[in-house]
Amino acid sequence: MKTLYLLRHFKSSWKDKDLEDFDRPLGKRGRRAAELMAGYVARNGIVPTQILCSPSRRTRETLDRMLDSFGGTVPTRFEKGVYLADASVLLRRLRRLGDTASVMIIGHNPGLETLAGSLAGSGEETTRTRLASKFPTGALAVLSAEIQNWRDLEAGCARLDAFVCPRDLEKG
Repeated sequence: MKTLYLLRHFKSSWKDKDLEDFDRPLGKRGRRAAELMAGYVARNGIVPTQILCSPSRRTRETLDRMLDSFGGTVPTRFEKGVYLADASVLLRRLRRLGDTASVMIIGHNPGLETLAGSLAGSGEETTRTRLASKFPTGALAVLSAEIQNWRDLEAGCARLDAFVCPRDLEKG
């Protein structure tokens, strides 16, 4: 069994219009959403055994705001190939993983949304419908696959166990 956590970076700031996309920081709404999601992750015992993170500023800041919720150090790789990667690039990267039980990718859309939709062959219908309609900033998709090796990850092989958006957590 392998578990995949797909976390889209939190809302970024557009205040400084001269900044390159790669260098945009989290905005106020993003920082608030990070608090909510970190609480959710801690309450639900989500602790990936490895993290693959885009090296952009907003993904690094997303990771920084999540680290305490994991309750310890998680081996993390900042990979340029994750920055704005499409689903096929992310899938190829996942298939190269070693014997880790779970991985979290902290990245960007549309790659994360397409990857999650492609892998989710089962799961609660309403949850899958929500995922298919929108993967907003700060959203977390949790997928599990009955596979022994990451190289066996393929379209439709995973179950969508959860899809949580910061907006869901504001409700209480």
